[in-house]
Amino acid sequence: MLGRVERRPATDAEAAALASAVRLRIIRLTYGRAMTNKEIAERLGKDPATTLHHVRKLVATGFLEAQPARTGNRGAREIPYKSTGLSWQLTKERSPYATETGEAMLQAFLGEVADVGPAAVDQIRLVVRVDRAELKRRLRSLFDELAAEPAHPDGERVAIYLALYPGD
Repeated sequence: MLGRVERRPATDAEAAALASAVRLRIIRLTYGRAMTNKEIAERLGKDPATTLHHVRKLVATGFLEAQPARTGNRGAREIPYKSTGLSWQLTKERSPYATETGEAMLQAFLGEVADVGPAAVDQIRLVVRVDRAELKRRLRSLFDELAAEPAHPDGERVAIYLALYPGD
């Protein structure tokens, strides 16, 4: 099947790293483009020391990878970091951090929407009666296919957040 991703359970350290909205936002910001800690801090409106703590945890757990050092505007040595894509290869269902990771995903989404504004968000809402497991399988398959495709040279960089919840 095209785009099939082999997943494995997250280790406790990986799951703990993903249980933070700030770290999830850093992973998204560095997907497809390397950013320095200073750039990340500016984008998140955080202190660089705070983001450096999160960056180091993400590097230690394999979610970020340091890129070759470069010289900054003032001649200082800067290290850019880029997402490895590991987060999409893990499952969290049996993780002791599953609840915290779910909460972090929601908080990351809300923070990102606050940054771009609700008018920039394309929203669709639907209530249906379906086999939930089959729906999740089909959506996961679509997401896997999108994740496996090479970046479109003229494509727009978008983030997708999907939530299924009881419609009662």
